[in-house]
Amino acid sequence: MAAFSPLLDMLADVPDPRRAEGKLYKLPYVLLFSILAIVSGCNSYRGIVTFVDVHRPRLNAAFGLNWRRAPAHTAVRYILQGLDPVEVEAAFRRHAALLQAARTVPGQGSIALDGKTLRGSVEPRGSPDFDAFHDRAAAQVLAHVDIAEKSNEIPAAQALLGELGLARGVIVTLDALHCPKNI
Repeated sequence: MAAFSPLLDMLADVPDPRRAEGKLYKLPYVLLFSILAIVSGCNSYRGIVTFVDVHRPRLNAAFGLNWRRAPAHTAVRYILQGLDPVEVEAAFRRHAALLQAARTVPGQGSIALDGKTLRGSVEPRGSPDFDAFHDRAAAQVLAHVDIAEKSNEIPAAQALLGELGLARGVIVTLDALHCPKNI
């Protein structure tokens, strides 16, 4: 599907955590289908697999694939947990930059920043999905950047805006948290 070609190209740059003989399903498609499943409301590895299984005939036709079944939820979990978050973030930023460049005149873009706690980023202790290895409070995410537990989104937003190297004329919106006089 041509609309997803740029994103698939970016996802192809993400290093695959699997061994050579464990690559029955190509990584860019596993990642894209996982994204589509999550955007559609799936919130678990089994949900991703169910999404792929239900839509497999259409996905095969649209992307020229010949998947006979969806990957197992354990395979999806292994793939997603094995990814390098820095590489995934870099791929998403390159794709976002392409989208931004395609829809705006240079210097006339807009960016909206708002920190949120990821829904479901922490499972209660004792639940089957609780991650005891990373026992911590819910991750706060701003453009896929972890924010320190004793901090807030202000320093992360300032660092992110600095990294973006925005030109004059770009409109940046933030919530009231960013309005103190010393900022």
